[in-house]
Amino acid sequence: MNARRPADPAQQAWALLHRFVEAQNRRGELAEALGFRLGGGRGKILFQLRDGPATLGQLAAANGIDAPYATLVVDKLEAHGLVERRPHPDDRRRKLVTLTDAGHHAIATADAILLRPPPAIRSLPADDLEQLTGLLARLLEADAAEPDEEKSSTPAAPNPGSDDSHLGSRSE
Repeated sequence: MNARRPADPAQQAWALLHRFVEAQNRRGELAEALGFRLGGGRGKILFQLRDGPATLGQLAAANGIDAPYATLVVDKLEAHGLVERRPHPDDRRRKLVTLTDAGHHAIATADAILLRPPPAIRSLPADDLEQLTGLLARLLEADAAEPDEEKSSTPAAPNPGSDDSHLGSRSE
């Protein structure tokens, strides 16, 4: 298989990184361990709740979705017993979405599966791992510093989390 490589070094680096991450697909293993898939934005919202309860409005805003869609996502998480709605302490008309014990367990299970380094990374020498970690940290810092409008105005690149089978996807 002799695929043409992009001429742009940044595009080539992104294509290789994307290809490597996609080759480490653990969605099936995660679905088997949990008993269901975390698609439809459920995984993304579930992981956000690890930092503490949030209102539906906060979850919607944090994920760039509307409140009715956030409600649907939370309904699905609640149907799996991962979250529950509780009255907001300052405004009883609002509800806080909070993790249940099963939700905490699901996050721990997902972390154990998704954060397990693949053999190719484990086999790198310590110096290479240190260099790779440094480069990735710099990329994350640069990405965090970039204004959101610049991110959305750049040409669309393949998004590893955009298809249905990733944790942050929207469709079932």
